[in-house]
Amino acid sequence: MKTYTFNISLSILNHLGRNLYRSFITVLGEAISNSWDADATNVNICVDKEKNILVIQDDGKGMTDYDFQNKFLKIGYSKRKGNIIKTDSGRPFIGRKGIGKLALLSCAKRITVITKTENTDIVGGVIDNSGLDEAIKDDVSANEYNLMEPSERIIEEYTRSLSHGTVIVFEEINDGIRNRVDYIRKLVALYFRFSLLDPNFNIVLNDKKISLEELNELVDNTQLLWEINSPNDPYLKDYLKNRNSLKRNVNLKVDAIGINGFIASVAKPSMLKIRGSEEKVSIDLYVNGRIREKNILKHIPTARIVESYLYGQIHYNELDDENDRFTSSREGIVSDDPKFLGLLQELETLLKRIIEDWDIWRTELKQEGDSENTRIPPKDRKSKELFNEISKDFVPEGTSNANRKKVEQWIAELDEDATFNFTSYGECFISENLLRKYIREKSLDLSDKKKEIEKWRKTAENAKNSANISFDIREDDSDLSYFSMDDLTYLVEPISKGDLKKASLHRDAQEYKPIRDAMAHTSRLTRAAKNKLNATYENIKARIIHLLSEI
Repeated sequence: MKTYTFNISLSILNHLGRNLYRSFITVLGEAISNSWDADATNVNICVDKEKNILVIQDDGKGMTDYDFQNKFLKIGYSKRKGNIIKTDSGRPFIGRKGIGKLALLSCAKRITVITKTENTDIVGGVIDNSGLDEAIKDDVSANEYNLMEPSERIIEEYTRSLSHGTVIVFEEINDGIRNRVDYIRKLVALYFRFSLLDPNFNIVLNDKKISLEELNELVDNTQLLWEINSPNDPYLKDYLKNRNSLKRNVNLKVDAIGINGFIASVAKPSMLKIRGSEEKVSIDLYVNGRIREKNILKHIPTARIVESYLYGQIHYNELDDENDRFTSSREGIVSDDPKFLGLLQELETLLKRIIEDWDIWRTELKQEGDSENTRIPPKDRKSKELFNEISKDFVPEGTSNANRKKVEQWIAELDEDATFNFTSYGECFISENLLRKYIREKSLDLSDKKKEIEKWRKTAENAKNSANISFDIREDDSDLSYFSMDDLTYLVEPISKGDLKKASLHRDAQEYKPIRDAMAHTSRLTRAAKNKLNATYENIKARIIHLLSEI
């Protein structure tokens, strides 16, 4: 019987490569990852926006003629054959499936690869996407398509000092290089942590080394920090923890082996946006130092406000074992993988603690917290926020630090009372004005109070004259505007001497008045007075609601 072999069409490159990788930073990441796996010490990236060229050059071990043909150009070739999981220098391999190289096809019209080992000549080829399109259109099989030879100009320009390593030249970048260089620097610093944690791996962009300093703006805006299993991370140790902007810090323990990292919170959600781009810093998952899942919270959304303030890095190298958990695009992890689901459960537990801490810490810092957190009643939370906003104006600028701290301490001592008083004043204001509207609606008789009204009008007029005020003070200068709570309630529910012991709105108002007056004169109330005011007001509110329901 005749034997048969697979015949792979070049169109498979579209499905696995050119149509799969959409992010420029993903493409850049694949090239950097290849350099890491090649045991490079230095990766030099050159971005020329005017010429629309991107060049990535490393000093790794490079490739022989055999390696280039049978490993690099063999789609699906894995460096991990024979259960080899580390490079010669002991680095954990990032590459796995052998299809990441297809990312190189997705972002430019022409890609030149030049490479050599220490003891061999230069080898390489050119992938011209226009020619590749024609071959795909003609249904040419993969083994019938030949790469073009690199031009003498490119060989001369980029291999003068190349003793070993690989150079990749991207010409005519699709849609041009729209990202600013400083934006690319920041993304590389964020996404390729291995380059910043390993002193033997350096990434240089346009002749300037990429370092943690790219993240200074993010560091300066970071306010709260949760470390997970005490990570050994220079970003935390040498940068975040040394900034005055960091207000709170705690280490959380996770029982699952191998999970560590951090989650941090910025002062405002807008501070997570990378300036000049649509990119936003998020909580990302890293495996062996390489980002594998951007914004891992999308798998465990809480719909709580705190999510928009958080960023961080979760490291879980145990995801890289004998099982391949990574999607073909290399931009995610298979969503139903049991080990990944176990990680998500751990993170969900952590997130609950972080959500609670965040609200407590933000409240302590006199900033808006989580309005959905019921540990603080909604009215008290809003009153506290109002107090915090008003009190900012009273902290003196341009004075000594000791003076500022003293004033801040005084303000802090007023916090609890102010929260109560603001709420109580609001309740009084609404209650009394609703009663006035009710009295007008019911056309209740005010004649018994005419003498008192005239007395209050005269008192108010004398006070205006003494203060040299000639304009109107009251928006509504009707008789009712001069009535206090006890007078208003008397009109609503008149009470005779024989009914003095009967429960009524008027009796509640009389009990309410002395404490309410003290509060209205900005006095700080005792605990007993607060309790009395609250209890009495609940009676008043219930009765007013009942009256309004009968209009």
